[in-house]
Amino acid sequence: MQKRGEWLHLTESGYFSFRPSKTLQLLIAGLLLLSITACSSKPSEESGSAGVTASGDQTEPITIEYWQYEFPAKVELINTLIQEFETEHPNIKVKQTNFPYDQYNQKVATLVPAGKGPDVINLYYGWLPKYVQSGYLQPLPESSFPGIAEAFFPFVDTAKLNGSYYALPTGVRTLGLFYNKDLFTKAGLDPDKPPTTWEELVSDAKALTETDKNGQLVTEGFAWEPGSQLHHWFRDGLLYQAGGKDTSEDRRKILWNDTFAGLEAFKYLVDFATVHKVGINGFYTDDANAFKTGHAAINVDGSYRLGSIKKDAPDLNFAVAPLPGYKGKSTQASFWANAIPANVTGEKLEAATAFLQFLISKGVQEQWVEKVGELPAQKEVALQDKYVNDPLLGPFISQLNDANAHFFIDETQERTLFVNAVDEVLLNHVPEEQAFNDLVTKTQKLYDDYWTKQDKKK
Repeated sequence: MQKRGEWLHLTESGYFSFRPSKTLQLLIAGLLLLSITACSSKPSEESGSAGVTASGDQTEPITIEYWQYEFPAKVELINTLIQEFETEHPNIKVKQTNFPYDQYNQKVATLVPAGKGPDVINLYYGWLPKYVQSGYLQPLPESSFPGIAEAFFPFVDTAKLNGSYYALPTGVRTLGLFYNKDLFTKAGLDPDKPPTTWEELVSDAKALTETDKNGQLVTEGFAWEPGSQLHHWFRDGLLYQAGGKDTSEDRRKILWNDTFAGLEAFKYLVDFATVHKVGINGFYTDDANAFKTGHAAINVDGSYRLGSIKKDAPDLNFAVAPLPGYKGKSTQASFWANAIPANVTGEKLEAATAFLQFLISKGVQEQWVEKVGELPAQKEVALQDKYVNDPLLGPFISQLNDANAHFFIDETQERTLFVNAVDEVLLNHVPEEQAFNDLVTKTQKLYDDYWTKQDKKK
C-alpha cells in the first residue's frame, strides 16, 4: 500500500518521478488518508488477544501481585518461575512481595480487607477456614481447575470448604525421620538401620544423647521442639499409630480422648523431655538448626527441610527414613496453597487464574521438588520412579498413602494450645493426663465456636 509522500513509481526500467497538479495532490492525499485509517481499523489477526486495543496499539501489561512468606528457597524459585511465566504470557506481569513468617497473618488481616492485598496469595492450609470465614478468599473457578479430587492426594480435600476448593498447592509435605549417620556411628549404632518402632526410637535416642560433666546437653539424641513439627506429629502421626482418630467425619468433634490412644500418644511425646531427657525445647535455637549443625542426632521434620540442608549444611552426612510405627503407620501431611482473594475480578482474575494454573503444572512441581524439597502435589507427578526411588525423597513418597492432614480451625491458636499443654507438664509439673484433658477441652471450644458461626450463615 502506497503511503502519502511517496512520489516515485517503480517500473521495469527503474524509478522515475512526476509532479502532479496541486489539486490532484490534495485528492490523492485525501484518498490515501482514508486508506490508512481503514487499514489501521482492521482487527488484529489474533482477535481478542489481551493487551491490544482496537486501534492496534499495545496496552500496558496486566500486573498482578503474588504474596508469600520469606522462605529463601521458595522466594528464589518463584522469582525464576515468574520470568518463565512472563515469557509464556507477555501480557501479564507478576510482582512478588514477601513478609517474615511471624508478620504474615497480620499483614493479610490488615491489607486484604482494605483492598491492598495480592491477586494470588500463598497460605498455610491450616489458615484457610479462618480466611474463608472472614470473607478474604473466593472459590477457585471450577472450569479452570477440573478433576482436583482425582489428580491430587486425598488430604488436599482440607482446602475444600462449603463444597468448593479455595486453594491448591504446588508441593506437599510429609514428616520423616532425619538422622545423622556420623553420630549413629559414633554412638555404636548401625548408620544404615534407623529406628522403625516407637520403642527403638526411644532406645536409640538415649544412646545418641551426649551430656557434659554438669549434665547439660551437648548432643540431643532426639530434637524436641513441640512448636515446630512435633504438634503435627502428635495429631496426624502418633495419635493414629496408637489406634486413635483425630476428628469426627464432619470435622466438628475432637476424638483424641475417645480412647486411651490420645493420652498414650501425648505421653509418649512429652516423655522424650521429661522422662528420657534426650532433648529440650530451644536447644541451639530450634530443632532444625540443632540438626543442621550436628547437635541433634534425630529430628522429625518435613520434606521441605531437604532444600535448606542442601544449602546451609551441604556436608552433613544424614539420611531420611519413614516415621517409626507402633500399632499402625501414619504420618502428617501439610501444604502451603495458592488462593485468590475475594476482591480480585475482571482481567486481574483471569491473570491470577492463569498464574495459579501455571504454579500447579507438572514442570513447576518438578522444579519445586529440586529447589525446595517439597513433594509434588499431584499423584502422577509424585509417583514417578525418579522420586519413588530417590534415597531422600523416597521415604516421604512412600508414606503419602498413610498421610493425614488435620483440619485446623485456627492453626496458630491450636499450635499455641498444644505448646501450652506441654509447658504445663514440663514447667509447672501438671500431671500429663490433666494437661491432656485440658488441651482437648480448649481445642474443642475452638471447634464449637467456629461451627456455631458457620451454622448461623446457613
